[in-house]
Amino acid sequence: MTRVRVRGIYSTALTRRLLDASFDVVDASPPIRERFDADFATGEYDADVWMTPDRQGVGVSGREDAVDEVLDVLEGIGVDTFVWRDRAARGAVFNAVVERTVRGGAVVALSSDHEGYLPFDATDEHVEEGDHLRVQVREPNPWWADDRPVVDTQLRAVGGLASLERGVDALVAGTPNGSRDHELARTTELLSPDVPDRWGVRWHYAADGASMDALGDALDELVSLAERLREATADAPAPEDSAPHRVTAPERTVWAWFGRESRFALDAARREVTETMDGHHRIKAGSEAASGAVDFAEALGASTDGFPFGAVTDQFGPTAGDLVAIQHGKPDGRVITLGRGDVTDRDREAGRVTVRREMTAGGVYDELGVDREAGDVATTRFTEGNWWYPTVYESEDGEVKGTYLNVSTPVEVFPDAVRYVDLHVDVVKHADGRVEVVDEDELRATVDAGHVSEELAEQALSVAERVRAAVSDD
Repeated sequence: MTRVRVRGIYSTALTRRLLDASFDVVDASPPIRERFDADFATGEYDADVWMTPDRQGVGVSGREDAVDEVLDVLEGIGVDTFVWRDRAARGAVFNAVVERTVRGGAVVALSSDHEGYLPFDATDEHVEEGDHLRVQVREPNPWWADDRPVVDTQLRAVGGLASLERGVDALVAGTPNGSRDHELARTTELLSPDVPDRWGVRWHYAADGASMDALGDALDELVSLAERLREATADAPAPEDSAPHRVTAPERTVWAWFGRESRFALDAARREVTETMDGHHRIKAGSEAASGAVDFAEALGASTDGFPFGAVTDQFGPTAGDLVAIQHGKPDGRVITLGRGDVTDRDREAGRVTVRREMTAGGVYDELGVDREAGDVATTRFTEGNWWYPTVYESEDGEVKGTYLNVSTPVEVFPDAVRYVDLHVDVVKHADGRVEVVDEDELRATVDAGHVSEELAEQALSVAERVRAAVSDD
């Protein structure tokens, strides 16, 4: 069976789904061990699943076929789960060129259109613009985040129980508590691993609970990976001759972003295992404080009848007077922030916030065909869970310039941002009352590109037609 490790706020739900799909979940966290009637081995994984820093989804890295199998599970969660492959996979090695130095590090070109961030303390050499060097991706970052992947100049072969690091004189480079007399340091000698010269073993925390057989198997797999990395880098052209250029990618990394419907589907999977309130994952995705509050409420046996929008926004925001960003996701994985606006009203019962933005001059409003002028105001009503939202554009003196009704995945109103993925097709209402559906061709192009499923596209077109009919009747 394919071995998978899972971490983060989605771990219970994903463990349920993975076990149902006959995966072998390894190195389970203590809460997972308590919740499931299953035996979880401590050992190496074929695919690693972890929560993204912003809690919006998960990253998956590992052997290519194993990652593909995990993706089959993730893509079946909900119609608004999006998956993108990362060009800078975890562990990938690049010949890179330094584009510029910034505070604390350097921005390096990994390819013609992809950058990484090299902290100064991740290299032993002085780095300046124009330098060519070989780097390895240490921390990939999701496509929708602003952060570049973090790279390092030290070569590593990374696994679940341990890593092998190049340029180390000792057999054991580190143990979980940093002690040289840790039992794992002595165990390493007994295992007699065939570690390449000047590579050292760094044991991870999970190794403390592993059997001797699991430790030996982990080292065997790491030695094989280290050999592949060593051969690939030895045969590759020098950085100064080929940068930017990808040398090798021993793992595949993909990112899965969960929309609102997918989060509620994950709630249902988690509810099969333990007490789970409505909107469990939706609330936890908002902030760390909200995540802790959900755990506390469920521990007390709290239950809800539907998503408690009013209570959640009372405690964590946004409420009237708050500033929120409008994070306009694209089906190809990009996120465009459409500015920030003031929450002028919140309707607890309807699950709605009204956001007001002052517009800058320049250009025209898409599809409305009217100039964007200084003093214009955009007023947007976001309703939690809706597949569309309206924005009314007005001039400084209150004249309506038109209304744009954006079709998207279900809207989520988080404490500091409103988030969704734009589905391209939209409805516009002109100042003279004319109503039309626009950008259907752009939606079709995303389907052809593989970014939007046929099912999701049909849903978007259906929503657009219903909105058009409703607006036309106004």
